Amino acid sequence: MANVLVVDDSSTMREIVASFLSKNGFEVAVANDGRDGLFQLSNDPGIRLVISDVNMPNMDGLAMAKKIREEFKDRVIHIIMLTTEDNPAMRTRGKDIGVTGWIVKPFRGEAVLGPLRKLCEISGAAGQA
Repeated sequence: MANVLVVDDSSTMREIVASFLSKNGFEVAVANDGRDGLFQLSNDPGIRLVISDVNMPNMDGLAMAKKIREEFKDRVIHIIMLTTEDNPAMRTRGKDIGVTGWIVKPFRGEAVLGPLRKLCEISGAAGQA
């Protein structure tokens, strides 16, 4: 299945999300902030889905999403924000940057498993075309 990158400064949240996804057949990489996320993307061209927190030190999730859209134009990468932020203006900013979706914490894996699988299937097919 497609590779997923989980980016969150909380080690607990990274572990919860990464563990759930791994148990459900995803190959998962993790990063502790946006800078680390960009590094992981540079080193793993197989990553097709990024699930990221918004509020992180060094580089926040929206700044990372903007850089992904600028630096990885030749790759199909879906970006999902997983955050406590439910601010409509922030969601609009994310959409304008190219964020694919927005999930408000707490993470309920079973509720989003189907859509995440679909994103990875679409990405995998597009990446092979």
